[in-house]
Amino acid sequence: MENKAFSIKPADRLADVNEYYFSRKLKEVAAMNAEGKDVISLAIGSPDMPPSPETVETLCEEARKPTAHGYQPTIGIPELRRAMSGFYKRWYGVELDPNSEIQPLIGSKEGILHVTLAFVNVGDEVLVPNPGYPTYTSLSKLLGAKIVNYDLLPENDWQPDFEQLEKMDLSRVKLMWTNYPNMPTGARARRETYERLVDFALRHNIIVVNDNPYSFILNEGERLSILQIPRAKECCIEFNSMSKSHNMPGWRVGMLATNAQFVSWILKVKSNVDSGTFRALQLAAAKAYDNTDLWHRLANVDIYAGRRRLAEEIMRLLECQFDPQQTGMFLWGRIPDKYNDVEELTEKVLHEARVFITPGFIFGSNGKRYIRISLCAKEDKFAEALQRIKEINIKP
Repeated sequence: MENKAFSIKPADRLADVNEYYFSRKLKEVAAMNAEGKDVISLAIGSPDMPPSPETVETLCEEARKPTAHGYQPTIGIPELRRAMSGFYKRWYGVELDPNSEIQPLIGSKEGILHVTLAFVNVGDEVLVPNPGYPTYTSLSKLLGAKIVNYDLLPENDWQPDFEQLEKMDLSRVKLMWTNYPNMPTGARARRETYERLVDFALRHNIIVVNDNPYSFILNEGERLSILQIPRAKECCIEFNSMSKSHNMPGWRVGMLATNAQFVSWILKVKSNVDSGTFRALQLAAAKAYDNTDLWHRLANVDIYAGRRRLAEEIMRLLECQFDPQQTGMFLWGRIPDKYNDVEELTEKVLHEARVFITPGFIFGSNGKRYIRISLCAKEDKFAEALQRIKEINIKP
């Protein structure tokens, strides 16, 4: 036994996925920073502003109570569920039963896992947008689903091509992932798109899951939810998150809303995975849903608007084309044709200007000629990034 080599292999499912791009790339950025290069990150969508003071105060007050530290119900405490229901009524005009049509989540990424486990068997197919959030693909692969991409293209304003979808073999499709307002493209939510998605889902017995965390960020006009569409609760699930709208990314509080039967099936999965969120955090999140319109504007939207103007300057400096009507906390732009590929530009900007921006290929093949700039950095950092890029030769 002393001479026998110990050998073990990982599960086969790991062969189908790679380490998350940002997990890998941030190691490189950390090494550059350790060398004193002071990289400015305009890559990751992690809001850097604090939650409302009332939210933080509630967390502290509740955490001091000796009775606050026990296990919590997986379904979430009633106070949080009622607050989530009130949030949907206040901002979207959607009525949700807080006792049966809402499930609090430890962030939307957790919800992607739970929904897939609840509805998709090994070998079933899942419709995933291209470009789209990489986790829709990676978690589906880990769970044995087959990915079927559907195109989002600029000529369709990054909306689904329903003619293309109708031509597909949909017989094994169980879920369809959508995300409006869209990340990474910034395409706005459209009621017409939601109406067509509900019709598509009902006719093909497919569950549409709409990921909706960006409707508060630089999104003028009516805030839309797919659940506003008649019969949507029958065939749709909507995710929402406090990360972007309430400046609470590290708190890991999100929700899903749908019909009571779907919630009960998802709860079967979730109750076997976690034991509920810290009570003080849930009560603080419930308090955050009471934030005023003025707070959302001054502590969130106006700040992003100032940063967006600087991000647009960077796009123009890099000679990238972008739609000024796009919404959300990122700016999406097409690189000039003179570059062979997007990393020719992003790597040059990283290593010569010491500014980290995201190459669009990580979101799918339809993003391979695009970059994405995050608005989650202070204006002085944007100004410095702009100056650094001006000082390098951006010609390939």
